[in-house]
Amino acid sequence: MSATLTVWKFPTAEGAEQARDTVESLRREGALTLVDAAVVSWPEGESKPRTKQLHGMVGAGALTGTFWGLLFGILFFMPLIGAAIGAASGALGGKFTDIGIDDGFISDVRAKVVPGTSALFLLTEDVVLDRIHDAFPGGRAELVHTNLDDRQEQALRTAFA
Repeated sequence: MSATLTVWKFPTAEGAEQARDTVESLRREGALTLVDAAVVSWPEGESKPRTKQLHGMVGAGALTGTFWGLLFGILFFMPLIGAAIGAASGALGGKFTDIGIDDGFISDVRAKVVPGTSALFLLTEDVVLDRIHDAFPGGRAELVHTNLDDRQEQALRTAFA
């Protein structure tokens, strides 16, 4: 089985939280195997987004909070901290590149998830992305995704376990 890391961007700060229920329904129906998930919500006027790992939706194969913390740090928080930790940012970025999360993916997410929006990060197996998109209320989700092959998924679990 191969895993897919997808990022679904929503045009409101509440959209990803609402979409979480849709993903849970799809999981219960057997339409997708959910490995792990997290929500980023960035209310208008806030200086940084709020992040939350969705522990209750996933099983024993879930990644640790370390993975999500490092990913969200690179995506949203390190650019705000400044050049003082540029080397650390580069080192962490290199670790993600090794597992298939490249600079293009990071740049796309940074550019699209801005104040007033939200995103649902999903690590799934054997999923039809169109089915997920069509299930979201209003169809207003925008997909940013990167596929991880088996080797990259194992590297992800090893690096952040």
